[in-house]
Amino acid sequence: MNRTWTPELDPEVLERLEAYVARVQPGFNHSRQPLWCGVYLRGLLMEGERKSIEPLASRVGLPAALGPVADPEQALQQFVGQSSWDEATVARQYRATMAEALAEPDGVFLIDDTTFPKAGHHSVGVQRQYCGALGKKANGQCAVSVHYAASQGHGPLAMRLFLPQAWLEDPARLEQAGVPEEARRALSKGEIALELLDQVRAEGWPGQVVVADCGYGVSEPFREAVAARGLHYVVGVTDRRVVFTEPPQWEQPDLSAVRPRNRPRTRARLTDASPLPLTLAEVAARTPLRRVTWRTGTKRRLSARFGWVRVWSASGWAKGECAGAAPHWLLIEQRDDGSWHYAFSNLPATTSCARAVRLWHRRWMVEQGYQQMKEELGLDHFEGRSWHGFHRHATLVMLAYGFLTLERLRAQAEPAADSHAQKKSAAAPRRKPPSPG
Repeated sequence: MNRTWTPELDPEVLERLEAYVARVQPGFNHSRQPLWCGVYLRGLLMEGERKSIEPLASRVGLPAALGPVADPEQALQQFVGQSSWDEATVARQYRATMAEALAEPDGVFLIDDTTFPKAGHHSVGVQRQYCGALGKKANGQCAVSVHYAASQGHGPLAMRLFLPQAWLEDPARLEQAGVPEEARRALSKGEIALELLDQVRAEGWPGQVVVADCGYGVSEPFREAVAARGLHYVVGVTDRRVVFTEPPQWEQPDLSAVRPRNRPRTRARLTDASPLPLTLAEVAARTPLRRVTWRTGTKRRLSARFGWVRVWSASGWAKGECAGAAPHWLLIEQRDDGSWHYAFSNLPATTSCARAVRLWHRRWMVEQGYQQMKEELGLDHFEGRSWHGFHRHATLVMLAYGFLTLERLRAQAEPAADSHAQKKSAAAPRRKPPSPG
């Protein structure tokens, strides 16, 4: 993984950080809270193995405007866990700030989730589940996020914890963790993702494509909900899905037919001449693949072999549930390590395989984003247990990530501006020196 470009926290950078914090000030309701926000962000941006509150408080100097502070660690703990600032408003102001740099019509919404291993059972939303960081099942939390990918960069827009059913059935546990009433709803990860997507789009973030892995793509209601919003999707699915590779032929029931011994048939069924459904693995075995490169990495061009096939859904075909379904795309990927991957897409029928591949592999951006937020900015270092504490920490990590993105763009723009000035100076006509006398 490439490390996030990080500037030295010299006085000029710290001055820009202060101005950046001022952009999100409407989320704070006390004059000291933006100052503590700046302290917290500096701690996340500085080098250090742990970004939890205790080590963070020990290495960050406090601004003079805060005055004497007897216990910086306790003060930071109170700022994140108990004070009354509104993390939702701060997150909204953060998105408005980042939209000025990243938002574009061709932006892509990346939906994913990430886990946070936890040793105990009291952190909000914790349950036994697969934790990617550990590579096995363990106690942990899971948060769903919407990430944004654009030509100028990428970054997180919104994040929310998933609450398992066991938590939702325990009001005392929810109360102790400070879960607000509006969050005490039984929502799947896909439904949380759709709510976050609606939120950022309502704020004006543009984009027409949603990309997600098979954790979301296998859900037909999720795919239908994305399409109902007028969006295109490229979403992973498992090889257990079944499809038709030719238009299926359906025989509709004759509801007027008299069948004295049996109930009348009410479902469509395949005709004898209709093609039968195939698994995605069977389709892949029959499909010619060609090598497609989606980007150039730090060491080599990244490519794999792909197929791009028009298919018809065969979900529930035995009961006629997919009768009349419109065709959609199946993307087949065979990587050089021999693994196979599949994605469904409702991109227009004229879409090329190369474009679909480039969109599908935008997913690396959210994976890189998670890794950088965890390894460099301490996303998974929070040691509190409350709902608001987790979401405030996550919001502050997103703020830190956004500031680094803006600093990187600023650093890239400076050489370009200097080069333009040099060219302009070189192109300017030179005046002849005045004649002597």
